[in-house]
Amino acid sequence: MRTRLKLQLPELFSVPDFRPLLFVGFIAFVVRWIEMLAFALFAYQATHSAFVVAMLTMLRVLPMGLFGAFIGAAADKFALRSALILVIAVMMATTLVLAVLASVDALEVWHLAVASFVNGTGWAADNPVRRMMIGNTVGPQRMGSAIALDVGSSNASRVIGPLLGGALLASFGIASVFWFGLLLYGASLVVAWRIGAHDVTTHVRPASFFTGLRQGLRWLRGDRNVTGVFVVTVIFNIFGWPYTSMIPVISTDYFKLDPQGVGLLASTEGVGGLLGALVFASLARSEWYGRIYLGATAAYFAMMIGFAVAPDARIAAVFLLLSGLSGVGFSVMQATLVYRDSPVEMRGRLLGVLSVCIGTGPIGFMYLGFLADALTPRGATEALAAQGIAALFLTRRYWAAIARQ
Repeated sequence: MRTRLKLQLPELFSVPDFRPLLFVGFIAFVVRWIEMLAFALFAYQATHSAFVVAMLTMLRVLPMGLFGAFIGAAADKFALRSALILVIAVMMATTLVLAVLASVDALEVWHLAVASFVNGTGWAADNPVRRMMIGNTVGPQRMGSAIALDVGSSNASRVIGPLLGGALLASFGIASVFWFGLLLYGASLVVAWRIGAHDVTTHVRPASFFTGLRQGLRWLRGDRNVTGVFVVTVIFNIFGWPYTSMIPVISTDYFKLDPQGVGLLASTEGVGGLLGALVFASLARSEWYGRIYLGATAAYFAMMIGFAVAPDARIAAVFLLLSGLSGVGFSVMQATLVYRDSPVEMRGRLLGVLSVCIGTGPIGFMYLGFLADALTPRGATEALAAQGIAALFLTRRYWAAIARQ
Protein backbone atom coordinates (compact mmCIF):
# COMPACT_ATOMS: atom_id res chain seq x y z
CA MET A 1 0.00 0.00 0.00
CA ARG A 2 1.53 3.32 -1.11
CA THR A 3 1.01 5.96 1.53
CA ARG A 4 2.59 9.36 1.79
CA LEU A 5 4.09 10.48 5.04
CA LYS A 6 2.00 13.58 5.72
CA LEU A 7 3.13 16.08 8.27
CA GLN A 8 -0.16 16.76 10.04
CA LEU A 9 0.99 19.55 12.34
CA PRO A 10 -2.32 20.37 14.04
CA GLU A 11 -2.92 16.70 14.79
CA LEU A 12 0.57 16.06 16.15
CA PHE A 13 0.73 19.23 18.21
CA SER A 14 -2.62 18.41 19.78
CA VAL A 15 -1.24 15.14 21.17
CA PRO A 16 -0.63 15.54 24.92
CA ASP A 17 3.06 15.76 25.85
CA PHE A 18 4.36 15.92 22.27
CA ARG A 19 5.10 19.65 22.32
CA PRO A 20 6.91 19.49 25.69
CA LEU A 21 9.03 16.58 24.47
CA LEU A 22 9.85 18.49 21.31
CA PHE A 23 10.80 21.56 23.34
CA VAL A 24 13.04 19.61 25.73
CA GLY A 25 14.88 18.08 22.80
CA PHE A 26 15.23 21.43 21.05
CA ILE A 27 16.79 23.07 24.10
CA ALA A 28 19.22 20.17 24.54
CA PHE A 29 20.19 20.44 20.86
CA VAL A 30 20.75 24.22 21.07
CA VAL A 31 22.99 23.95 24.14
CA ARG A 32 24.86 21.02 22.60
CA TRP A 33 25.77 22.96 19.45
CA ILE A 34 26.65 26.11 21.40
CA GLU A 35 28.96 24.06 23.61
CA MET A 36 30.54 22.11 20.78
CA LEU A 37 31.50 25.29 18.93
CA ALA A 38 32.78 26.96 22.12
CA PHE A 39 34.71 23.87 23.20
CA ALA A 40 36.34 23.52 19.77
CA LEU A 41 37.42 27.16 19.48
CA PHE A 42 38.67 27.36 23.09
CA ALA A 43 40.64 24.12 22.77
CA TYR A 44 42.11 25.04 19.38
CA GLN A 45 43.21 28.47 20.59
CA ALA A 46 44.77 26.90 23.69
CA THR A 47 46.53 23.93 22.02
CA HIS A 48 46.58 24.61 18.24
CA SER A 49 45.89 20.88 17.83
CA ALA A 50 43.17 19.57 15.53
CA PHE A 51 43.58 16.22 17.29
CA VAL A 52 42.54 17.73 20.65
CA VAL A 53 39.49 19.33 19.03
CA ALA A 54 38.46 15.98 17.53
CA MET A 55 38.98 14.26 20.89
CA LEU A 56 36.62 16.66 22.67
CA THR A 57 33.84 15.82 20.24
CA MET A 58 34.77 12.13 20.52
CA LEU A 59 34.31 12.24 24.30
CA ARG A 60 30.81 13.65 23.82
CA VAL A 61 29.89 10.65 21.65
CA LEU A 62 31.77 7.96 23.62
CA PRO A 63 29.00 7.37 26.23
CA MET A 64 26.66 6.21 23.46
CA GLY A 65 28.95 3.30 22.72
CA LEU A 66 29.65 2.55 26.36
CA PHE A 67 26.19 2.95 27.86
CA GLY A 68 23.64 3.07 25.01
CA ALA A 69 22.56 -0.58 25.19
CA PHE A 70 22.29 -0.47 28.99
CA ILE A 71 20.25 2.72 28.93
CA GLY A 72 17.96 1.13 26.33
CA ALA A 73 17.47 -1.98 28.44
CA ALA A 74 16.84 0.14 31.53
CA ALA A 75 14.30 2.21 29.59
CA ASP A 76 12.03 -0.85 29.43
CA LYS A 77 12.00 -1.13 33.23
CA PHE A 78 11.96 2.39 34.65
CA ALA A 79 9.82 5.52 34.42
CA LEU A 80 10.96 7.45 31.35
CA ARG A 81 9.80 10.86 32.61
CA SER A 82 11.89 10.51 35.76
CA ALA A 83 14.89 9.46 33.69
CA LEU A 84 14.48 12.49 31.43
CA ILE A 85 14.37 14.87 34.42
CA LEU A 86 17.49 13.25 35.89
CA VAL A 87 19.38 13.64 32.61
CA ILE A 88 18.56 17.34 32.36
CA ALA A 89 19.53 17.93 35.99
CA VAL A 90 22.94 16.29 35.51
CA MET A 91 23.68 18.35 32.39
CA MET A 92 22.65 21.50 34.28
CA ALA A 93 25.09 20.70 37.08
CA THR A 94 27.94 20.14 34.61
CA THR A 95 27.24 23.41 32.81
CA LEU A 96 27.08 25.28 36.14
CA VAL A 97 30.56 24.03 37.07
CA LEU A 98 31.94 25.18 33.70
CA ALA A 99 30.28 28.59 34.09
CA VAL A 100 31.87 29.12 37.49
CA LEU A 101 35.32 27.96 36.32
CA ALA A 102 35.19 30.21 33.25
CA SER A 103 34.01 33.19 35.33
CA VAL A 104 37.04 32.94 37.63
CA ASP A 105 39.40 32.38 34.68
CA ALA A 106 40.24 28.85 35.81
CA LEU A 107 38.87 26.91 32.83
CA GLU A 108 41.20 24.29 31.32
CA VAL A 109 40.88 21.98 28.33
CA TRP A 110 40.64 18.93 30.61
CA HIS A 111 37.56 20.47 32.25
CA LEU A 112 35.94 20.57 28.83
CA ALA A 113 36.93 16.94 28.26
CA VAL A 114 35.19 15.81 31.46
CA ALA A 115 32.12 17.91 30.68
CA SER A 116 31.96 16.49 27.15
CA PHE A 117 31.82 12.96 28.54
CA VAL A 118 29.24 13.72 31.25
CA ASN A 119 26.88 15.65 28.98
CA GLY A 120 27.46 13.06 26.27
CA THR A 121 25.84 10.53 28.60
CA GLY A 122 22.71 12.66 28.45
CA TRP A 123 22.93 12.55 24.67
CA ALA A 124 23.16 8.75 24.82
CA ALA A 125 19.80 8.70 26.61
CA ASP A 126 18.00 10.64 23.88
CA ASN A 127 17.02 7.71 21.62
CA PRO A 128 15.99 5.17 24.29
CA VAL A 129 14.36 7.73 26.60
CA ARG A 130 13.02 10.91 24.96
CA ARG A 131 12.40 9.48 21.49
CA MET A 132 10.87 6.37 23.06
CA MET A 133 8.52 8.73 24.89
CA ILE A 134 7.71 10.47 21.60
CA GLY A 135 6.89 7.12 19.97
CA ASN A 136 4.71 6.05 22.88
CA THR A 137 2.95 9.42 22.81
CA VAL A 138 2.16 9.71 19.08
CA GLY A 139 1.99 6.00 18.13
CA PRO A 140 3.79 4.05 15.36
CA GLN A 141 1.64 5.44 12.52
CA ARG A 142 2.71 9.02 13.28
CA MET A 143 6.25 8.22 14.37
CA GLY A 144 7.78 9.20 11.02
CA SER A 145 6.20 12.65 11.07
CA ALA A 146 7.05 13.12 14.74
CA ILE A 147 10.71 12.18 14.21
CA ALA A 148 10.85 14.45 11.16
CA LEU A 149 9.68 17.34 13.34
CA ASP A 150 12.16 16.37 16.04
CA VAL A 151 15.03 16.18 13.56
CA GLY A 152 13.83 19.46 12.06
CA SER A 153 14.05 21.11 15.48
CA SER A 154 17.50 19.57 15.91
CA ASN A 155 18.65 21.15 12.67
CA ALA A 156 17.05 24.45 13.57
CA SER A 157 19.23 24.29 16.66
CA ARG A 158 22.25 23.79 14.41
CA VAL A 159 21.44 27.17 12.91
CA ILE A 160 20.71 28.92 16.20
CA GLY A 161 23.36 27.21 18.32
CA PRO A 162 26.51 28.10 16.33
CA LEU A 163 25.22 31.63 15.67
CA LEU A 164 24.56 32.20 19.38
CA GLY A 165 27.79 30.50 20.40
CA GLY A 166 29.89 32.57 17.99
CA ALA A 167 28.18 35.82 18.99
CA LEU A 168 28.52 35.14 22.73
CA LEU A 169 32.18 34.18 22.39
CA ALA A 170 33.02 37.22 20.30
CA SER A 171 31.14 39.68 22.52
CA PHE A 172 31.30 38.37 26.09
CA GLY A 173 33.75 35.46 26.27
CA ILE A 174 33.33 31.77 26.99
CA ALA A 175 31.79 32.20 30.46
CA SER A 176 28.70 33.75 28.85
CA VAL A 177 28.23 30.58 26.77
CA PHE A 178 27.86 28.45 29.90
CA TRP A 179 25.65 30.86 31.83
CA PHE A 180 23.33 31.08 28.84
CA GLY A 181 23.29 27.28 28.52
CA LEU A 182 22.41 26.99 32.20
CA LEU A 183 19.46 29.32 31.68
CA LEU A 184 18.19 27.23 28.78
CA TYR A 185 18.55 23.97 30.74
CA GLY A 186 16.54 25.53 33.56
CA ALA A 187 13.65 26.23 31.20
CA SER A 188 13.91 22.70 29.84
CA LEU A 189 13.78 21.20 33.34
CA VAL A 190 10.59 23.12 34.17
CA VAL A 191 8.90 21.86 31.01
CA ALA A 192 10.05 18.26 31.56
CA TRP A 193 8.72 18.34 35.11
CA ARG A 194 5.27 19.26 33.80
CA ILE A 195 5.07 16.47 31.19
CA GLY A 196 1.80 14.56 31.54
CA ALA A 197 -0.04 13.43 34.61
CA HIS A 198 0.81 9.87 33.58
CA ASP A 199 4.30 8.58 33.02
CA VAL A 200 5.22 7.00 29.70
CA THR A 201 6.54 3.47 30.04
CA THR A 202 6.48 0.33 28.00
CA HIS A 203 3.75 -2.24 28.51
CA VAL A 204 5.99 -5.30 28.29
CA ARG A 205 8.81 -5.53 30.79
CA PRO A 206 11.74 -7.96 30.52
CA ALA A 207 12.30 -10.46 33.31
CA SER A 208 15.54 -8.73 34.28
CA PHE A 209 17.89 -6.04 33.06
CA PHE A 210 20.51 -8.35 31.53
CA THR A 211 17.90 -10.80 30.23
CA GLY A 212 16.22 -7.95 28.36
CA LEU A 213 19.55 -6.86 26.91
CA ARG A 214 20.37 -10.39 25.72
CA GLN A 215 16.90 -10.79 24.20
CA GLY A 216 17.30 -7.60 22.19
CA LEU A 217 20.69 -8.64 20.78
CA ARG A 218 19.44 -12.16 20.02
CA TRP A 219 16.39 -10.84 18.15
CA LEU A 220 18.58 -8.45 16.19
CA ARG A 221 20.67 -11.29 14.71
CA GLY A 222 17.59 -12.68 12.97
CA ASP A 223 16.34 -9.44 11.38
CA ARG A 224 18.07 -8.30 8.18
CA ASN A 225 16.33 -4.93 7.92
CA VAL A 226 17.20 -3.58 11.35
CA THR A 227 20.67 -5.12 11.13
CA GLY A 228 21.22 -3.22 7.88
CA VAL A 229 20.15 0.04 9.53
CA PHE A 230 22.70 -0.53 12.29
CA VAL A 231 25.51 -1.35 9.83
CA VAL A 232 24.92 1.87 7.86
CA THR A 233 24.67 3.82 11.13
CA VAL A 234 28.09 2.54 12.18
CA ILE A 235 29.60 3.51 8.81
CA PHE A 236 28.08 7.00 8.96
CA ASN A 237 29.27 7.62 12.50
CA ILE A 238 32.82 6.41 11.90
CA PHE A 239 33.46 7.93 8.47
CA GLY A 240 30.89 10.72 8.16
CA TRP A 241 29.83 12.59 11.26
CA PRO A 242 33.35 13.13 12.75
CA TYR A 243 34.15 15.63 10.01
CA THR A 244 31.95 18.21 11.77
CA SER A 245 34.79 18.60 14.29
CA MET A 246 36.98 19.91 11.44
CA ILE A 247 34.56 22.69 10.44
CA PRO A 248 35.89 25.18 13.05
CA VAL A 249 39.49 24.16 12.27
CA ILE A 250 39.16 24.54 8.48
CA SER A 251 37.15 27.74 8.88
CA THR A 252 39.84 29.25 11.12
CA ASP A 253 42.98 28.07 9.31
CA TYR A 254 41.91 28.17 5.66
CA PHE A 255 39.08 30.70 5.48
CA LYS A 256 40.54 33.01 8.19
CA LEU A 257 37.19 33.52 9.91
CA ASP A 258 36.71 34.95 13.40
CA PRO A 259 34.51 33.12 15.97
CA GLN A 260 31.35 34.86 14.74
CA GLY A 261 32.20 33.97 11.14
CA VAL A 262 32.86 30.35 12.12
CA GLY A 263 29.48 30.20 13.83
CA LEU A 264 27.75 31.68 10.79
CA LEU A 265 29.40 29.19 8.42
CA ALA A 266 28.69 26.21 10.68
CA SER A 267 25.03 27.24 10.91
CA THR A 268 24.51 26.68 7.17
CA GLU A 269 24.58 22.93 7.75
CA GLY A 270 21.68 23.36 10.15
CA VAL A 271 19.78 25.40 7.56
CA GLY A 272 20.13 22.53 5.10
CA GLY A 273 19.01 20.07 7.75
CA LEU A 274 15.93 22.11 8.60
CA LEU A 275 14.93 22.34 4.93
CA GLY A 276 15.60 18.63 4.50
CA ALA A 277 13.40 17.71 7.46
CA LEU A 278 10.47 19.61 5.96
CA VAL A 279 11.04 18.03 2.53
CA PHE A 280 11.28 14.46 3.82
CA ALA A 281 8.35 14.87 6.18
CA SER A 282 6.04 16.15 3.45
CA LEU A 283 7.16 14.17 0.39
CA ALA A 284 8.68 10.85 1.46
CA ARG A 285 6.64 7.69 0.89
CA SER A 286 6.91 4.77 3.26
CA GLU A 287 8.36 2.46 0.60
CA TRP A 288 11.13 5.00 -0.01
CA TYR A 289 12.38 5.08 3.57
CA GLY A 290 15.20 2.59 3.07
CA ARG A 291 16.39 4.12 -0.20
CA ILE A 292 16.32 7.61 1.27
CA TYR A 293 18.37 6.35 4.20
CA LEU A 294 21.03 4.83 1.94
CA GLY A 295 21.09 7.58 -0.68
CA ALA A 296 21.35 10.31 1.93
CA THR A 297 24.31 8.56 3.54
CA ALA A 298 26.20 8.32 0.24
CA ALA A 299 25.39 11.95 -0.58
CA TYR A 300 26.70 13.06 2.80
CA PHE A 301 30.12 11.56 2.04
CA ALA A 302 30.19 13.39 -1.30
CA MET A 303 29.37 16.71 0.40
CA MET A 304 32.22 16.16 2.87
CA ILE A 305 34.68 16.02 -0.02
CA GLY A 306 33.13 19.13 -1.55
CA PHE A 307 33.53 21.06 1.70
CA ALA A 308 37.14 19.92 2.11
CA VAL A 309 38.18 21.14 -1.36
CA ALA A 310 36.10 24.36 -1.35
CA PRO A 311 38.28 27.34 -2.33
CA ASP A 312 36.49 29.84 -0.08
CA ALA A 313 33.88 30.15 2.65
CA ARG A 314 31.00 30.88 0.25
CA ILE A 315 31.50 27.65 -1.70
CA ALA A 316 32.05 25.78 1.56
CA ALA A 317 28.69 27.10 2.81
CA VAL A 318 26.93 25.56 -0.20
CA PHE A 319 28.42 22.15 0.52
CA LEU A 320 27.58 22.47 4.22
CA LEU A 321 23.98 23.31 3.25
CA LEU A 322 23.78 20.17 1.09
CA SER A 323 25.54 18.18 3.79
CA GLY A 324 22.80 19.16 6.25
CA LEU A 325 20.13 18.27 3.69
CA SER A 326 21.51 14.76 3.15
CA GLY A 327 22.39 14.25 6.81
CA VAL A 328 18.81 14.80 7.88
CA GLY A 329 17.62 12.10 5.46
CA PHE A 330 19.89 9.73 7.32
CA SER A 331 18.77 10.94 10.76
CA VAL A 332 15.01 10.87 10.12
CA MET A 333 14.98 7.42 8.57
CA GLN A 334 17.43 5.91 11.05
CA ALA A 335 15.21 6.14 14.14
CA THR A 336 11.98 5.72 12.12
CA LEU A 337 13.09 2.44 10.53
CA VAL A 338 14.21 0.97 13.85
CA TYR A 339 11.02 2.00 15.68
CA ARG A 340 8.76 0.88 12.84
CA ASP A 341 10.41 -2.50 12.23
CA SER A 342 10.90 -3.51 15.88
CA PRO A 343 8.40 -5.43 18.03
CA VAL A 344 6.80 -3.28 20.73
CA GLU A 345 8.54 -5.16 23.53
CA MET A 346 11.96 -4.69 21.85
CA ARG A 347 11.82 -1.02 20.94
CA GLY A 348 13.54 0.40 24.00
CA ARG A 349 16.34 -2.16 23.81
CA LEU A 350 16.86 -1.78 20.06
CA LEU A 351 16.83 2.02 20.27
CA GLY A 352 19.48 1.54 22.95
CA VAL A 353 21.50 -0.61 20.54
CA LEU A 354 21.05 2.16 17.96
CA SER A 355 22.69 4.52 20.46
CA VAL A 356 25.58 2.07 20.71
CA CYS A 357 25.97 2.17 16.91
CA ILE A 358 25.96 5.96 17.05
CA GLY A 359 28.48 5.62 19.85
CA THR A 360 31.03 4.09 17.48
CA GLY A 361 31.68 7.70 16.44
CA PRO A 362 34.67 8.00 18.85
CA ILE A 363 36.56 5.58 16.61
CA GLY A 364 36.05 7.97 13.72
CA PHE A 365 36.94 11.05 15.76
CA MET A 366 40.18 9.46 16.96
CA TYR A 367 41.01 8.28 13.45
CA LEU A 368 40.23 11.69 11.97
CA GLY A 369 42.39 13.35 14.62
CA PHE A 370 45.35 11.19 13.68
CA LEU A 371 44.73 11.82 9.98
CA ALA A 372 44.52 15.57 10.56
CA ASP A 373 47.90 15.59 12.32
CA ALA A 374 49.49 13.28 9.75
CA LEU A 375 48.03 15.01 6.68
CA THR A 376 46.09 18.25 6.97
CA PRO A 377 42.53 18.91 8.25
CA ARG A 378 41.38 19.17 4.63
CA GLY A 379 43.23 16.07 3.47
CA ALA A 380 41.98 14.11 6.47
CA THR A 381 38.35 15.03 5.69
CA GLU A 382 38.72 13.95 2.06
CA ALA A 383 40.34 10.65 3.06
CA LEU A 384 37.67 9.89 5.65
CA ALA A 385 34.83 10.50 3.18
CA ALA A 386 36.44 8.32 0.50
CA GLN A 387 36.81 5.48 2.98
CA GLY A 388 33.17 5.87 4.00
CA ILE A 389 32.05 5.42 0.39
CA ALA A 390 34.24 2.32 0.14
CA ALA A 391 32.81 0.92 3.39
CA LEU A 392 29.26 1.33 2.07
CA PHE A 393 30.18 -0.57 -1.09
CA LEU A 394 31.87 -3.40 0.83
CA THR A 395 28.92 -3.91 3.20
CA ARG A 396 26.22 -4.05 0.54
CA ARG A 397 25.06 -7.53 1.52
CA TYR A 398 24.01 -6.24 4.94
CA TRP A 399 21.91 -3.29 3.76
CA ALA A 400 20.65 -4.58 0.41
CA ALA A 401 17.40 -5.74 2.05
CA ILE A 402 16.64 -2.15 3.09
CA ALA A 403 16.85 -0.92 -0.50
CA ARG A 404 14.48 -3.68 -1.69
CA GLN A 405 12.01 -3.21 1.15
